[in-house]
Amino acid sequence: MIRVLLVDDQPLLRSGFRALLDLEDDIEVVAEGADGQEALALVREHLPDIVLIDIRMPVMDGIEATRRIAADPALARVHVVILTNYGMDEYVFDALRAGAAGFLVKDVLPEDFLHAVRVAARGDALLSPSITRKLINRYVSQPPCAGIGTGLQELTNREREAVALVARGLSNDQIAERMVISPLTAKTHVNRAMAKLHARDRAQLVVFAYESGLVAPRDR
Repeated sequence: MIRVLLVDDQPLLRSGFRALLDLEDDIEVVAEGADGQEALALVREHLPDIVLIDIRMPVMDGIEATRRIAADPALARVHVVILTNYGMDEYVFDALRAGAAGFLVKDVLPEDFLHAVRVAARGDALLSPSITRKLINRYVSQPPCAGIGTGLQELTNREREAVALVARGLSNDQIAERMVISPLTAKTHVNRAMAKLHARDRAQLVVFAYESGLVAPRDR
């Protein structure tokens, strides 16, 4: 059973999402909140698998709530998915850096919404190739952050290659095909890279790849 916490300051939106989720046999909405502060209390109480949280809310926004959830070792298995009104909200990148597993546009189709919840529950990032390209473009005018690339020394050549492919939006199956290895081996490379870089999920690998300079904007 996938346990979900819904956090949005608009009750009507929460009701709509809950109505969709309640129809699924393998998904349970364990609680609802109206701001980031409530989210923190509820996530610690219920330990959900997924937190669906709005970015812009009163009291505490979704980015700060995400940052605090990601920083708490007791919540390491909780995956935060940001809800946004736009395909590339100006705050989405900050949310990914804070530890979000990905994001969903609020007008997403019902079937895509349900699929996304299940994808996030598996620990996969909700970053499509089109969104990844937008993240890459964000770096065109920004130099890599100083000091971030040191984690590259911990990775093997194959792990670096796998991380670079994750940053281009490839799935494990696509990475396996590109590297001429089995999907299981591809998953192992990705998981080991995540462990070495202390990344919560694939979304943080994408952020790391570009901030470290492992992948440059021109590589897209």
